[in-house]
Amino acid sequence: MATYIMIGGFLGAGKTTTVARLARHYMAQGKRIGIVTNDQTTDLVDTQNLRAQGFDVGEVAGSCFCCNFNALTDTVAQLNTGELPDIILAEPVGSCTDLVATVIRPLAEVCRMPLQIAPYGVLLKPSHGLRILRGEGSGFSPKAAYIFRKQIEEADFVVINRIDELPAEQIAELHALLDRDFPGRPILRCSARTGDGFHALTEMLAQQGQFGRRVLDVDYDVYAAGEAELGWLNSQVSVQAPSAFPLDQLLMDLIGRLHSRLLASGSEAAHLKVIGMCDSSYAVANLVSNELGPELSLPSSASTKQADVVVNARVAADPAILEDLVRSELAHAVSTISGTHRIISMQSFRPGRPVPTHRIIPHQSPVPTPD
Repeated sequence: MATYIMIGGFLGAGKTTTVARLARHYMAQGKRIGIVTNDQTTDLVDTQNLRAQGFDVGEVAGSCFCCNFNALTDTVAQLNTGELPDIILAEPVGSCTDLVATVIRPLAEVCRMPLQIAPYGVLLKPSHGLRILRGEGSGFSPKAAYIFRKQIEEADFVVINRIDELPAEQIAELHALLDRDFPGRPILRCSARTGDGFHALTEMLAQQGQFGRRVLDVDYDVYAAGEAELGWLNSQVSVQAPSAFPLDQLLMDLIGRLHSRLLASGSEAAHLKVIGMCDSSYAVANLVSNELGPELSLPSSASTKQADVVVNARVAADPAILEDLVRSELAHAVSTISGTHRIISMQSFRPGRPVPTHRIIPHQSPVPTPD
């Protein structure tokens, strides 16, 4: 029987890094692994990142798992050439909540696949989480903070991620705030990047029992408004230069320029990520909040004359303004290497209102939601 592990959390919480580390952990045990990523549109950095690391990755694009449930089950069925892997790792869209009622319970009660549901864990993003839990301004509206809190509310357990970047007093404060607002949730401390505390996560996921049972009372008007606050942009770009250029430097220059523009306009970044690929090398740069600034999360140390670059941005800004910003700073960054670029695709939009395929609450039959 395949084990279904879904790792939730807000945009920029570290889900992809966690999924990759989990995949390597289970592969080292000789288990067959399949990964499913999810986004509101195509050209997803996370999918490219995980495939570049050699993992079998299926992608549900165009809407979230809950609103495209049949695509999720079809993608799971096609993993590992049609034979279910031992472990299915699923990474939902970071602006989604109500996933127990719309994904986990339907998998158990509608889908006839032989799946064992692992405890549902949600990664806490410290940079925005601390401000939201304190009740301070987070750079987002209360409606977006509503999604953040609902994600934690439905979790079987919560992981304070990025502990390698946090002082001990902040970790303790986050733990205390979670205990105060969400009593009864097991709280783990982990760094997906370094592996610190990772053993506790794999032990938690190995537990067996009735998990994914916390069904929420969700105000879908507030939920939809919180998602729509974010401008969403995905773009695929081809870059060429007459002389070899450092790939890592190009990505950091681009994301640094975008960060400066966001600071100047007062537009808070939920998550901005860029992957560059050339030959057999790849690099990833991230910006998870305006406060923390850019980081090169996966260096390549490669130099090249040609690279494929994918940009994903989730920012509290008008999508048209976000697109103009990305186009402008992309041109400036490429000019520093005396290069040229061709935009293969670019989509910018606000997410539409979530309309789940199924929403199963206690004592309710699994009836699809009406169109």
